Amino acid sequence: MAPERDGVREQRHPAGATAAGRVRTPRLDQPRPPRRRLLPEWDPEAFGRLSERIARFLGTGRFIVWMTVVIIVWLVWNVSAPEELRFDEYPFIFLTLMLSLQASYAAPLILLAQNRQDDRDRVNLEQDRKQDERVIADTEYLTREIAALRIGLGEVATRDWIRSELQDMMKDLEERQNGHRDHHGSIAAMRAQRSPGRDADDR
Repeated sequence: MAPERDGVREQRHPAGATAAGRVRTPRLDQPRPPRRRLLPEWDPEAFGRLSERIARFLGTGRFIVWMTVVIIVWLVWNVSAPEELRFDEYPFIFLTLMLSLQASYAAPLILLAQNRQDDRDRVNLEQDRKQDERVIADTEYLTREIAALRIGLGEVATRDWIRSELQDMMKDLEERQNGHRDHHGSIAAMRAQRSPGRDADDR
């Protein structure tokens, strides 16, 4: 069996092909090796948090005060200091370059922080929308349950209805008792009227 397999292998590969020259196809049961990247890698979440901190600091009064102090000291030093110690004389080109550099970096950081805030707001809005849908569904369910209870209570004897029925029954009983008494009274009167005649007849 082994020579036949070797023969099959030799028929599949052309002559002169060696094991080193074969092109290996990636196997599906093994993970791919990590690719080497020339660009440095960073954590987007950490960079986003850093940008938010910087954006928050740029939007505070402390940053404005410190920036104003630095600019005033810069201008006073380069105007009143000796010429040998001045590093940025009028028209203060280096100061303009630093402010431009600061603005060019501040704008993208602020935009990145705004984008992250927009993403959080979008997630919060989606969660609020789902919660509102659940509240509406629960409210509709409770409304249907209350309507069903009202329909069911319409067929149940209430306390007022039972009280009214008992009062009607009491009235009926009183009327019957009064009628019975009147009937007995009339019979006694009739007997009293008939009794003298019967005595005369007996005599």
